[in-house]
Amino acid sequence: MSICDELRRLFLTSGSRMNRTVRTAVLSIALTCLALSVSACSEEKAVDAVDKAVDQTYEVTYEVTGKNVQSIEFHGGGGKAMNPRTATVKKPALPWKKTVTLRGIMPSAVAPVSTDASVTCKILHKGKVIAEAKGKSMINAGGCVAESPIGK
Repeated sequence: MSICDELRRLFLTSGSRMNRTVRTAVLSIALTCLALSVSACSEEKAVDAVDKAVDQTYEVTYEVTGKNVQSIEFHGGGGKAMNPRTATVKKPALPWKKTVTLRGIMPSAVAPVSTDASVTCKILHKGKVIAEAKGKSMINAGGCVAESPIGK
């Protein structure tokens, strides 16, 4: 699926969850994608246009508690807004905590790999928990994911 298709899907399916500012930003990005695709630009150029349109940064803190965690994967900052760079910590000391700076519409995500039902993950923004998962629900969901606070 191309970046433009993904933005179109996001815009069309978000409904009332999106406030006017976010909807306007997504619409302008979608229109940029349309203009770029009409002018036969590559998808990479479209991704660069999205990155320029949503260049604001935000900071989140990931927290993982519990035991028997083999590894933790998380969006570590860097990469493109629609293709974030991930990082992995193997055999982390628990409790584990990491603060990262993300860009634009890049979601924050942390996924501890564990079979232990006592594992908890949290994502905090400005000291407030914006995503949390525990035990089996965390394992089934693949960790914690939170949408970007940019534009809220």
